[in-house]
Amino acid sequence: MDVKVKCYFNLHKKKFSVQHNGKVILHLDKVVLLNATFKVSEAGRQRVLREERKNVHAYVIGEMQDYFEPEGVVEDVTYNPYLYSSFVHKKDLTSINKADIVWLNGKTIKAKNL
Repeated sequence: MDVKVKCYFNLHKKKFSVQHNGKVILHLDKVVLLNATFKVSEAGRQRVLREERKNVHAYVIGEMQDYFEPEGVVEDVTYNPYLYSSFVHKKDLTSINKADIVWLNGKTIKAKNL
């Protein structure tokens, strides 16, 4: 597919919303992104902290591919605006900004660099 998209977990639909050119084009259970970057809007995060109410402010951006299962060593990634200012590796809580491949499945995020 090779279409650059922005993905976030939609709490109402319990699926990933996929945006292209600023518009939601799909809602999917699973997404694979190549050449991905992890973005958190600090202003949006601060609004969450201030209002104690969730809003869309964290995304994974990349080139959407047909879904395939991860193989080999992959890193589990997480984001919680109350604990971290960026997406982090679950194993050591270090920040992650980009990855060669990212799998979004349910509420699970896995990343791999080739």
